[in-house]
Amino acid sequence: MFRAIPLLAIVVVIWNVLVFVSGTPLDSEFISLPLPSSVSLSMTSAEALIGLGLILLYLEVLKATRTSTASVVDHVLSMALFVIVLLEFILVPALGTGAFALLVLLTLLDVIAGFTITISTARRDIGLGDQIR
Repeated sequence: MFRAIPLLAIVVVIWNVLVFVSGTPLDSEFISLPLPSSVSLSMTSAEALIGLGLILLYLEVLKATRTSTASVVDHVLSMALFVIVLLEFILVPALGTGAFALLVLLTLLDVIAGFTITISTARRDIGLGDQIR
């Protein structure tokens, strides 16, 4: 059953904990890495969470290629996560940032990619690909 939980929920939970529980500003520097070009790459907490979200979105797309009853639950939970994140973005002033808007976009892409891949895979599995076109 844990397979059905959207991985992007991890990023959303971390984001909410940092904003509401610890009060950590997400626009502060999280890490600074020196580059060979003698400049330093500075990354904020929000940028690091968006990077983690991109990695987890890739894993979500991989999860969408399986066909099982857990994939239906996964799609429903991904849609619920998108609605929750969208409502947070619209209604909670502390989450009305550009970085959080990117997280909303990641959850939307998870929903769209999940349904698209599942439909394509199911169509191929039952052999209707040539008949529907």
